[in-house]
Amino acid sequence: MPGMVVFGRRWGIASDDLVFPGCVELFVRILWWIGTVILYCYHMGHFDCNGRGVLHSYLVGLLVVLAFIILSLCAIVYISAQGTITNPGPRRSIPALVYLRALLYIPELVWACLGAVWVSDDSKGCDPATVGAVISAVIASWIILLFTVVGVVFVFDPLGNPRPEPSVIEPLGVRDMQSSERSQFFSTARTLAVKVWECRLRLLCCCLPQDESHRAAFSSISQLFSRFFSDTDLVASDIAAGLALLHQEQDRLDHSRDPSVVLSHSPSSPIEEDLEAELEKAAHFMQFAAAAYGWPLYIYSNLLTGPCKLSGDCCRSRAAEYEVVGGDHLSCHFSSILHSTGLQYRDFIYVSFHNQIYEIPFYVALDHKREAVLVAVRGTLSLKDVLTDLSAECENLPIEGVSGACYAHKGISQAAGYIYRKLINDGILNQAFSVAPEYKLVITGHSLGAGTAALLAILLRNSFPTLQCYSFSPPGGLISKAIADYSKDFVVSVVLGKDLVPRLSIPNMEDLKRRILKIVSNCTKPKYRILLQGCWYELFGGDTDDFPTEMDDRRAQQLSQPLLGEESLIIRPSSSYQSFASDDSPAHTATHLPLFLPGRVLHITEDGPTRRSCFSQVRYRAEWSNEMAFRSILISPRMLTDHMPDAVLRALNSLTSEKPYSLCPSTLNNSQDNTI
Repeated sequence: MPGMVVFGRRWGIASDDLVFPGCVELFVRILWWIGTVILYCYHMGHFDCNGRGVLHSYLVGLLVVLAFIILSLCAIVYISAQGTITNPGPRRSIPALVYLRALLYIPELVWACLGAVWVSDDSKGCDPATVGAVISAVIASWIILLFTVVGVVFVFDPLGNPRPEPSVIEPLGVRDMQSSERSQFFSTARTLAVKVWECRLRLLCCCLPQDESHRAAFSSISQLFSRFFSDTDLVASDIAAGLALLHQEQDRLDHSRDPSVVLSHSPSSPIEEDLEAELEKAAHFMQFAAAAYGWPLYIYSNLLTGPCKLSGDCCRSRAAEYEVVGGDHLSCHFSSILHSTGLQYRDFIYVSFHNQIYEIPFYVALDHKREAVLVAVRGTLSLKDVLTDLSAECENLPIEGVSGACYAHKGISQAAGYIYRKLINDGILNQAFSVAPEYKLVITGHSLGAGTAALLAILLRNSFPTLQCYSFSPPGGLISKAIADYSKDFVVSVVLGKDLVPRLSIPNMEDLKRRILKIVSNCTKPKYRILLQGCWYELFGGDTDDFPTEMDDRRAQQLSQPLLGEESLIIRPSSSYQSFASDDSPAHTATHLPLFLPGRVLHITEDGPTRRSCFSQVRYRAEWSNEMAFRSILISPRMLTDHMPDAVLRALNSLTSEKPYSLCPSTLNNSQDNTI
């Protein structure tokens, strides 16, 4: 599990991560060696072209170098496959083998240069096939060296300075001084981690303006990321292995669940809404939430007809017919909204495609079918939206008439405040209700737009007591429990299947990290087997009993300690390592304020067998759930596809029209998500 320590520093790769890259290089090297043997045997005894001495030396030397490389790779692959993720003892010789393999790059580089010299100076009069073979060998050598350099850059860890060695027991005064030095070391390491994450974000978002708001967002997100990753010594493959094990574990628990104890959740609102009526409203307003994404989603959903329908409208100027703000110079976004919603130009009051951090696009229109003034907020579609999503720390959000702690997701709260000021201060809602005074206010959105719509509805509730909000796939880490309970009277959240985003919050991520550490620490399989079996299970399925998580009988107090094997950085104590014996919700170990989904939760799941053919019919079922059912992240191939707006719209249309749709690929039944 810890990163490997070689060349005096820790790297972002573990000693058991060399199996797959080693096997790939070993396969290439063996083919290369066989080809060189064939070429040498063909010319043996009659090297009769110019530079034959150089060619003979090159081929013999290349065979020797390749033989040593093949032997070193065999040793690396074999040793790297030993032990388990948290037991690197059998792999303690890997650093020495890595040093040996690195030294073999020197003669390989020399022989590549020798081959290049022979080709350029002494290859005249030689067999063209021989010259081509040498050129191929030289090019292959340079390609492998290039990939090696790229791999080194990729696994380089800027925080990889080796930790100081633990000292023996010292007198009290010396120990206090060492404790102070250790605290200073931790503080320096945390500061460096924040700077590293901030540099990564700046590099990722280099195309964005580096103004004060972006710098503040980078700093806030960097602190969040550095805190989250500071107490573990995991590499990327450890996380992948843990997710594969968790997926199989969750499926096994789901299959062993006793149907007799399954009870449906009921909405906690005093007034019970008819489920079918709510589904019809949700299906209707989801069209507007999806339309807010503009032409990218419209083209994606209508690959054959979408470009043709938009091509005639994108360059047509209609500035006199509606007010559009920012980002839609060719009118493609607005044209796609017209096609998606079926509204007319005159039905739109205000359309904004202005997009900055904490400032997201939205539009206001008149929905005559439902007699509503509709505010639709766009979800994540740009790097600026991603920064808004990642500003996930809590911010106070005092709401009149709500008792208890009132706080919310900072980035989404800022976005809701921006739209609130536009609607109220700029008189947009007054303009809309002056046109249709008898209409009611409805706010909708998907993903980031769903969270913003819910918070906007909460801010506007006192001014518009009859407003309704339909929030599709909102972020799980959104509002405090007091505000969530307050919003149940006017907010409906719709969640599809195992969607990741409604389960995504900092406490839930801490819980996921704790579960990954626990299941990885108890698994006695080598990592390469976990990954191979996990890929097979994801692609072809199978009985989860065929892939058991092999647990040993380690005591709980042993599992409560940080899981460090090889040399690594000092890891500060964290709640992630506490209560490993408990499988309860993250509330047991949470150090962050808990955040919840808004309003009543309508959970849609697939109804049918766990796996189907690509063209089989799919039926859905919808049940009321509550925010507490989404306090744990579920691992599934569908955790991302279930979040897509077209998937949510398709499921709602299927439920309201009773016409099953064909989905491909189809994976696991999600029925456990809406039951207790």
